[in-house]
Amino acid sequence: MSNMLKIGFLGGGKMAQAMAKGFISAGLTKCENMTASFHPSDLPNIEAFKSFGAQTFTENVPVVKRSDVIFVSVKPTVVPTVLENVRSVSDGKLFISIAMGVTLADLEQSLSSNARVIRVMPNTPALVRSGASVYVRGKTATPDDCSVTQKLFEAIGTCEEVAESMMDPVTALSGSGPAYIFVLIESLADGGVRMGLPRDLAYRLAAQTVLGAGQLVRDTGRHPGQLKDDVTSPAGSTAAGLAFLEQNAFRHAVAGAVEAATLRCREVSGNK
Repeated sequence: MSNMLKIGFLGGGKMAQAMAKGFISAGLTKCENMTASFHPSDLPNIEAFKSFGAQTFTENVPVVKRSDVIFVSVKPTVVPTVLENVRSVSDGKLFISIAMGVTLADLEQSLSSNARVIRVMPNTPALVRSGASVYVRGKTATPDDCSVTQKLFEAIGTCEEVAESMMDPVTALSGSGPAYIFVLIESLADGGVRMGLPRDLAYRLAAQTVLGAGQLVRDTGRHPGQLKDDVTSPAGSTAAGLAFLEQNAFRHAVAGAVEAATLRCREVSGNK
């Protein structure tokens, strides 16, 4: 993939900014080859894109005309309007949508039949280039399109291809998952404070503990249960803590959160 790849964003919020910065940092494009469109009132995000050298517009068509790859990064409710607006200039372009709940069929119906579409579900840790993204290819997307998508999202974390039927549970797990982990970090810190730790130290320790545990699972390839057993001495403090979590249905609560979020995603997207 050439570093001259021209990338456009329809919508330039926090996730779009994170992606843009990651792509530039990874050498996948240059700031002068990047454009983004905004509502005229969205001044903070316009200034954010200008700050790293991207061209900004208050109309969508110029972005599509100037780009090889166009990210659909507006709110899901306005996706149909935005894509209808650019349909006439969408021939031969690759559109990558990060709009939650907007299906490939919806995207493809709103664009030229010669446009190629890929749907991606990233998550907010992409802001620190530690995202977990998955993608689904549309009917006319090529192997090269998938390769481009993979390289772009690997610049801000991990990226895997899945079937579209998995997108709702993926959204519930990795999309919503950071919120669950933030609650876990807050709860760990609250427990530490209750037992006498200073609040700032408790947050630092909790955050680093979650980060380190995740890296152990990812990098060692060992089952989480094995890693848990490594920490748990007979009749020790970890065993006592784990027993308390089991008594209070910790596993059931977390798994139930993923199930509830999946059902809500299906409700929003109209899937069963």
